[in-house]
Amino acid sequence: MQNGLASQFKQTAIIHTLRQCRMFQGLGEEALSAVAETCVLKTYAKGTMLFRENEPVAGFYVLQSGSVGIVRTTGDGREQVLCVFHPGESFAEVALTGMNTYPAGAVAYETAQVVLVRNEAFRALIFRQPELTLRMLGSMSFHLKHLVQLLEDLKFKQIESRLAHWLLRQVPEKINSGDEGIVELASSKKLLASQLGVTSETLSRTLARFRDEKLIAVTGRTITLRNRAGLRAYEESASGGEPPCIAP
Repeated sequence: MQNGLASQFKQTAIIHTLRQCRMFQGLGEEALSAVAETCVLKTYAKGTMLFRENEPVAGFYVLQSGSVGIVRTTGDGREQVLCVFHPGESFAEVALTGMNTYPAGAVAYETAQVVLVRNEAFRALIFRQPELTLRMLGSMSFHLKHLVQLLEDLKFKQIESRLAHWLLRQVPEKINSGDEGIVELASSKKLLASQLGVTSETLSRTLARFRDEKLIAVTGRTITLRNRAGLRAYEESASGGEPPCIAP
């Protein structure tokens, strides 16, 4: 009896997590239950690898709690954070494309509970429910957009230009006409530094420089853009020339 109740509780927890995920939103109860049958719950301690780069594919994941970063080792041996995922988000859907290994690794930045959607079982389900194919493609397109934005950030040679571009991109379009905007960091500054391809010290120095030039104000994880024109001047110096001189 206890095993049956535990199994039912896990199934309910999995369905709840799937329902929060963009890929499965709006899916009927019967279809959600069918997807849940392909899943298992897993827990990873902080700092634990969910999977490593080039490791055989087991499936894709939906994050229930905690945070997980997708990481890849650069040519010079540094760890590059490609993306950080939060509860309700899915990742590693590339597992469904026929690839045999993961092109990047995943690490838990805090204790993380995830739903592993097992590869073979889910692919078999797709043949019975073709709608899931479109949902999968939509989710992968969302991740592709993020990677394109990441590449756009990294094209800037100067860290000042790179950070200015990143900050300006975080502010909703509807308030672009104003001088100020609020950026709430979803993760630590250390993770942001890794995403931008610099050390934490370099990011801290650049944030301090922007703050001293009254371009931004920083309170914890909240960054207020105080002078958007000044940030754009840094953004436009992307050619690698001298950084702009910002009047006090």
